[in-house]
Parts: sequence; C-alpha cells; structure tokens
Amino acid sequence: MLRRVRQSLRQVLFLMARRPGLLCGAIVLGVLLVLAVKFTCSRAKNVVAAARPPVRFFSAEAPVVDLYMGQLDQVERLRSMAEVSLIFFYAPWCAHSMAGRQEVQQVAKKLAKQVQFVAVNCWWSQGKCRKQNRFYQYPIIHLFYRRFGPIEYKGPFSAPYVESFILRVITPLTYLPSRATLKEFLSYHEPRVVGFFQFNSSPQPPGYITYLSSALQALKRDFRGAVRFGVVTNKQVAEAIALQEDETVYLYRRLNSSLIFPRSERNFTSEAICSWVFEHHETVLHWLQPPGTKSRLLERELTKGPALLLFLPHNPLGSSPNLLLQQVADIAVRYHSCDNKNHSSLDKGFTSHSQCCQSVLLPESSTSVCEVCLSLSQSLLTSSSVCCSFSSTSQGGDVLQSYLRHCCLHQESDPASIKPTTSLGCSNFLNGYSPFSQYSACCRKVKPQLNESQAKEEPDMQRVPLTPPSSSIPPPSGPLQEGDGITGLWCQTNRTLRFYVLDVALNWPLAVRLGATGNKSASPHQEAGGGSGDGSFAAIVNLKDEVHYVLHRNPETTLTESLEAFIRNFSAPYSLLQRHLVGEEDRKEGEGETRHPDKHQHSSPRPLITELTTSSFLPSVMDVQKDVLLFYYTQWCGFCSVLNHVLIQLARLLQGNSTITVARVNVARNDLPWEFMVDHVPSILLFPKYRKHFSVKFPDDLPITLPNLLRFILQHSGSVQYADKPAASSSEAEGEGPGAIFRAEFLALQHEVQTLRHARKRLSQQLAQLWRDNRRLTFDTRTLEAENSELQQERQNLEEQHREKSRQLGEAVRRLQELADASENLLNENTLLRVLLRALKDRTEAKEQVEVERKEAEQKRSHMAS
Repeated sequence: MLRRVRQSLRQVLFLMARRPGLLCGAIVLGVLLVLAVKFTCSRAKNVVAAARPPVRFFSAEAPVVDLYMGQLDQVERLRSMAEVSLIFFYAPWCAHSMAGRQEVQQVAKKLAKQVQFVAVNCWWSQGKCRKQNRFYQYPIIHLFYRRFGPIEYKGPFSAPYVESFILRVITPLTYLPSRATLKEFLSYHEPRVVGFFQFNSSPQPPGYITYLSSALQALKRDFRGAVRFGVVTNKQVAEAIALQEDETVYLYRRLNSSLIFPRSERNFTSEAICSWVFEHHETVLHWLQPPGTKSRLLERELTKGPALLLFLPHNPLGSSPNLLLQQVADIAVRYHSCDNKNHSSLDKGFTSHSQCCQSVLLPESSTSVCEVCLSLSQSLLTSSSVCCSFSSTSQGGDVLQSYLRHCCLHQESDPASIKPTTSLGCSNFLNGYSPFSQYSACCRKVKPQLNESQAKEEPDMQRVPLTPPSSSIPPPSGPLQEGDGITGLWCQTNRTLRFYVLDVALNWPLAVRLGATGNKSASPHQEAGGGSGDGSFAAIVNLKDEVHYVLHRNPETTLTESLEAFIRNFSAPYSLLQRHLVGEEDRKEGEGETRHPDKHQHSSPRPLITELTTSSFLPSVMDVQKDVLLFYYTQWCGFCSVLNHVLIQLARLLQGNSTITVARVNVARNDLPWEFMVDHVPSILLFPKYRKHFSVKFPDDLPITLPNLLRFILQHSGSVQYADKPAASSSEAEGEGPGAIFRAEFLALQHEVQTLRHARKRLSQQLAQLWRDNRRLTFDTRTLEAENSELQQERQNLEEQHREKSRQLGEAVRRLQELADASENLLNENTLLRVLLRALKDRTEAKEQVEVERKEAEQKRSHMAS
C-alpha cells in the first residue's frame, strides 16, 4: 500500500516538474480556499448573537423574591429565614408559568407574613438552577416546612387551591382539645388519624415530631390532604376513643374496625406511619383532578369498574362545609355500609334492620318496577350469613308472592306461609311459628325516571324517582325507612359503583363530553347541566360496557333523593336507565355556542346530502316513506374523504326523487344506538321504506362507485307492496283476489319506471355535458398538438446548433491539443539545447584550462632553461 502511495506521489511530482504552470495553479487555489474558509468562520461568529440577560419575572410590588438569574445558592439562605417557604420554579417563555405567576402573586399578598415566597428562573443557561436541575415541565412549586421538604404541589394552578395547600402545610395537624371537637373531627367522611401525645413530661415528646412529619408525608402523596391528622394532648379526651398509652397513633374507620399503629411490628418513623395509614384507610369518595394534559389518570380509574362521576361546585377555601359534598358523602357512606352498625350521623332514618332487595319488571307493563325487600328482625341480626334469591318468572297482576321463591338463612326455612296481598304497601308473613324467623316483605310499584327525550314525548307525566315519597306509600309494619334502599347496596349487587367527585369549574369540558348542558361561565347557582339548579352534574360511566347514564334531576326533588334513585336504578337487575347519547349539537350547546334560527330556513333548498346527528338520526332513518342510504364516516378517515365525490354525484343524480334520501353521520362526534353502529368506516347501509327492519349493508368486497351504488339502491329499495294498509283496505284486497296484487305490482313497476325515466333524463343531461366537454377537449388537443409540433421544430434547431457547437468545440480541443504537443516538443528541444550548451561550455572551459596549463608549463621550462 505504501509503495503505491509513493508511486502516485512520484507521478504527481513528475507531472508538476513537467508542467510548472500546474503547480503554480494548485498553490494559488489552495491559498484562495484557505482565505475563503477563514473569512466564512469569522462571519459565523458575528452572526450568533449573545443571549439577552434575564429580567424580573414578578413585579417589584409583589411580595416574592425573584431570583431571575437562577441563583439557587440563595434559596437555602432564604429558606432558613422562614418557617414555611414556597419555591416557584419557572421559565420566562412558558405560558403556564405566566398564568401561574398571577395566581402565586394573589396568594403571596395574603400569606406574605406567614410564608416566604421565592421564584427561581430555571431556564437561564448560566444560572445554577438550570445546571443542577432537569425539570421536564414548568412551573413547579416546592414547599418546605422548616427543614422538611420538598413537598411538590401537583394540583391545579389556581389561587384558591394553592392557598389551601399552603394552609395545610402550615397547619398539618388539627388540635383536638375536647371531646366535642374530637367527635366533630371524626364525623366527616375523609379518613381521620388521631395521635395521642402528652406534653406534661417534656415540652415536646420525642414521637411528636415523627407524627408531624408523617402528616407532611401524607401531603406529599395527596395534595388535597384527603387524610386528615389530628392530635390529642388530654388523657380524658383520648379515652373517648379508647386510647390509654402515650405516643399512640389511631386510624378511625367507619366501615371496619379502627386500628392502632403496631409499634411492635413496624418502626415508628414518618414513612412507616404514612404507609400504614394509606394501606389501611377507607375512602368511599375519591377526588379526581385530571391534569389537563395527556394523562391516563381517568382511564386507570374507570377501568376499575362502573364509576359515578359527580361534578360539584367546590371552593377549597370555604369556611362553611359544602352541603352538596356532605350529601354525596353521606350517600357514599351508607352505600358502602354493609352491616348496619356503621352509618353516618347525617342518616337520620338509619335502622338496625338488615334487608336484601331486588327490583323486578312487571309482566303487564314495561315501565313499572316492583321492589321486593326482606327485612330481618332484630333477633336475627347475629346470623352468620343471609342469602336471598328470587325467581324471574311471574304471573298475575299486583300479587307479588310468585317473585319470592326462596329465602334462606344458615338454618333451613320454608317461606310457605306468605300471605298474598293486593295493596301496594307491605305484607307480613311468619316463617312457621318461630318468633326468630319473622320477616317483612315490602313491595313497591313505582315509575322509572324519564330522560329528556321521554320527558318531551310525555310532557304531562311527572318525573319521579324510583322511591316515591313516604306519604304515597302505606307505612310498613316493621321499622323500614325510606333511606334504607341505599344502605348496604354495595354488598347486595354485582353492579357496584365507585364514587368520584370533580370540581365542575375545572372539569367542565369533561362534563360536556358526558352530556352536560349550559354555559361554563355560569355561576355555580345557575343551571350547569343535567337539569340541576345548584350547579351539579352526575353521570355513571361503565367503561367495560361502553355506556354511560346521566342523572336528569327533577327540580322538585333534592340531590339526595335523585342520587339514591339513580343508584338504585343502575343497581337493579332490570335497570330502566337509558343510555345517554351525546351528539354534535349537545357538544356545541355545552361549549356555549348559541344557535340562532334562520329566518329563511323554510325557503332554503333541500340539501343534497342530509347531515344527521344523534337527535335527528332515528326520525330520519326510520321514516317509513323514504329509502335512506346512510354513509358512516369520521373526520379523521382518509378513505371517507376520498368517497365524498361519489356520494355527491349520487345525491345529484337522485335529487329529483323525493322518496330516496342520501344521508351521512359522523360517528366520531355523534353517539348512536348499538343496533345502528358499524364495525368500521367508511360503511354504507340502506334502510328501505316500509321495511326498516330489513336494512342492508353495502358489500365490503364491492368497489364503492356510482354504478354499484345505483344498482344496490334499485335492488334493495322498498316498494308499495310492503306498505301497511288499514284493515278495511286489506279485506277488500283479499276479496278482489290476484287483481289487487297485480295492481300493486303494476303501481310499483310504474313508480320504478318513473324513477328510471328521471334517472335517464339526468344521465342524458350528463352525457350532453360530457359531449360538450369532449368537444372542448378535442379543440384543446389540437391546439396542444400544434404547439407540440412547434416545440419539436425548435428542438431540432437546437439539436443542430448543439451539434455545430460540439464540432467547433472539438476542433478547438484538437488545436489546443496540438498546441500542447508543440509546446511540449519545444520544451524538450529547449531542454536538449540547454544540455548541449552546457556541454559546449564545459568543453570550452576544459580547452581553456589545458591552454593555460600548457602556457604555465612553457613558462616554467623557459625559466628553468634561463
């Protein structure tokens, strides 16, 4: 390899020696290239401008220390000066940081005397914050309580929420000085933790700081502070919850037995206490706060099972308790109370009777439900198991004893002595003659809730919940109360619910997607969807079945009554809840778009393609007087867009036919009943007139073209023979015999011939238009051919010129080659002459040297001779 490189270098040097001009040209080009690169680099340095130094992000009047140069080393010094510090990491260009700046300034003006507010620019490239931290989003809020922290705030950047979180950090523990405050502290639905520490022996017990740190650890996990921590210092107050030993942590639970932290099994550390509390606490009401960005939080919760989503107006800084939230929490507690010993203090109608209920559908009516309940007496509450089963077969009117086939306890019993009753109240029966097996069965006939569409169809019928008012039902013989229908339902049905609460102001778009109506900017006391006047909205979402139901409240009923009826209707085996369908017009109404009626709406021409929505789908498709060709599409489907021109051509062709409707529906923005859905888009279905139950789908293996669509419509469209006739006309047709059938067939054929004539007329017009277009294209073709011939002539001329120029260029190259050869010969001859001249010069110099030597020898001889 080196030998080849050396040979190449020798050849290059030899060529340069033979052609000195080439060497000079290469040197000049190299120098020019170096100068050009140097000049370009010098200009590039001047193009990149230095970054501007950052400026203050917060105003000078705001009580916030703005470290806009990213001085992270000053944060520690500022933290040491205050008990509670808030660090706001921001990027000056971030829109979320700009929006959060206003909220933080509002909070800082209120809490400046209690909290040290510090803002750090974490985007400045030369600052320490950017060099030491790698944040993937902005802004970020860290709170420090003395030396504990950081506690990252993960809630919405709203001033009330941020202020509420700061107040929780300032006071992580609630002091409980008396039994009344302890009872009030434990009466709420949130999980509660009580710590007992005596401050008599020392000003600060050793375990108190650990307990305080566990409360701050809980705030790290949940920014809302769902688990509340309290502290008791009085021994008499601690005895109210059976706490005797000092430094005891007590977890209060409603539905199960309360627990005491096992210090013998776990280390008494803040992390261990916090983990123990979150492992064993009970939560019947979950707060949801979607972050507003791409997140799977909602999906993770909805995949756990059916969920009751409650959108309520919420003020985190409210001094008085939220009455709506208390009502919902009371319902959730009673719903999860499987044994009736645990109940909310707000449940005034709670009794000690255990019951099992089942709703059955009356055979003579599809809108009435009978609720059969069994109430156990006080003497049987100690039974180890209660099992109730009902048979689904029934015959008869109001007598409901056929529904109750078998009821068993852990001992065998025979409910054969049920006394039939014809009233709508309750009937009593005895299990044999034993006083320990006395039951009370209450049968209630009620009307189901009506959705908005049913309410419009039946305006005179009053919407009532599943459980009517107590005044309309004869009182049962036992102490069965109205509120018992929801108590313990979580353990009596397989369709259990999880309760979730969302702030309606922050999650209004989600409520609109579920079917809420109204304006987002409305106040909480205005109507905000679902027919409620208190700003609440409720919906049950069953992700597994892909359905959801919306609560339509009656203005005359309370939220508690409506929710209880809503939950019972969902939990019943024969649920009468209607699946809520959200259409495009509902989304527009929920987003606040106002639709004004068009004055010229009746005079406007009929559209070629009818755009269907959820509300107009069934009336248009199920019109028995029309053949409806329905096109399913979505806005993101590329194949659907390609077929638009075919659908438009078909609609233009059938424009004169009033019995055929070409329609389309956007299934991505309009929910449809399951029986009308398709498995893929685009799809085409034909609903023939008079035979809507014989809908036909366009074959998937057939190309969607205009001839195929016309053939498909003519083959499957409905005819007059399928029309429903009155009884008199049908009897007359039977009396006439085959003539009526032939007449009907003739009318159908005549109608089809008329349709074909209209189609032929339109085809003739289209063919005439095509002939005119063809003639115009012929003239255009001739013009293009003439222009093409001229271009061909110009091309030939250019080719001739090209050949002549090529010949001249070749001649010039040949002459240059001759000159190069001649110059090379001259160079060779010049070199030879130089060699000859050098040789002659050397010979002449040699002769002269010899002559000089000869003369010097002669002079020496003459001198010697003399």
